[in-house]
Amino acid sequence: MASIASDGAVPATVRALSSRIAVLGLGEAGGRLAADLAAAGADVHGYDPVAVSTPDGVARAANPEEAVSGSAVVLALTTARTARDALEAVLPALRDVALYADLNTGSPQLKRELAERVEATGAVFVDVALLGPVPTRGLGAPALASGAGAKAFADALAPYGMPVRVISAEPGDAAAMKLVRSVFMKGLAACAIESLRAADAAECREWLEGELAAVIGEELLQRLVEGSPVHAARRVEEMEAASALLRDLRIEPRMADASGAALAALAEGRER
Repeated sequence: MASIASDGAVPATVRALSSRIAVLGLGEAGGRLAADLAAAGADVHGYDPVAVSTPDGVARAANPEEAVSGSAVVLALTTARTARDALEAVLPALRDVALYADLNTGSPQLKRELAERVEATGAVFVDVALLGPVPTRGLGAPALASGAGAKAFADALAPYGMPVRVISAEPGDAAAMKLVRSVFMKGLAACAIESLRAADAAECREWLEGELAAVIGEELLQRLVEGSPVHAARRVEEMEAASALLRDLRIEPRMADASGAALAALAEGRER
């Protein structure tokens, strides 16, 4: 991974950031971040094509270009599958934007592709990986950032309370770090769910829940068990990206593949 330049130099447009922030995607994660930013004093403009509620304090735009136009920072929280389409929809408006941050959990290659498209407009790209449960922690969820605008992104979001660790100037580095972490986290979720299903069959669930909670904590156990079915479809894509990364690293993705299969079964309703 490349290092951020020691002088920390960033383009003049990035240094002149205003308080207007655009959020593309007002779902569970995007909506929470948008609400927290607005509560912290940012001028937040959001867009989502789905009929979700608009967070308090957020100006809902009629289209993505309207949301992005005039913004200093754009936060894309759609899905990895729709990340390219979300970017294409706002490309004409990025000429007046300083930073475009993709916060979706995608492959390093996807992040590099997005960076190339963004930087062709004159804007600066940031690959951001969110490491905590955003719906519950909001802006307090730890984040990794890489890409040409990583330091500027960290500086821009710090006043609003977002803890950002700058990794490198290379887009894709933050994504890679999150995916190798996901091998463990999603594998842990798959193991917890399978063992609890077995405990149900053996009529000892209450005992096993106590045992698992003693090891990983009751809060994490609850999040793994309750969150996995809700987000299974999206996490299948995440594990596919993780498996591909491991193969690129010449590591056989045995656990990543198995976790992905378990999540696919949850997404399809074949397991509970």
